[in-house]
Amino acid sequence: MDTNVLFIFILSIFIGFEVISKVPSMLHTPLMSGTNAIHGIILLGGMLALAAAENTLTTVLGFVAVVFGSANVFGGFMVTDRMLQMFKRRK
Repeated sequence: MDTNVLFIFILSIFIGFEVISKVPSMLHTPLMSGTNAIHGIILLGGMLALAAAENTLTTVLGFVAVVFGSANVFGGFMVTDRMLQMFKRRK
């Protein structure tokens, strides 16, 4: 694996953690519903990485990306649905 790719991967982990940790708890649910498309892109990227895997490490990283991306997409849609249920009028 190219060292530049590994460096970008590790750097993106730290940047993602810093960005998410700065979000106030009141904004977390609305932002989660807005980032489902980004998680879909992560899922697609994981599938492409899994398809182009040449060794065991890239296969494992691609599989982990697909699993985490799927969990984020489905969990985000579930939270968004629960949030929208709060605004519906009751009969």
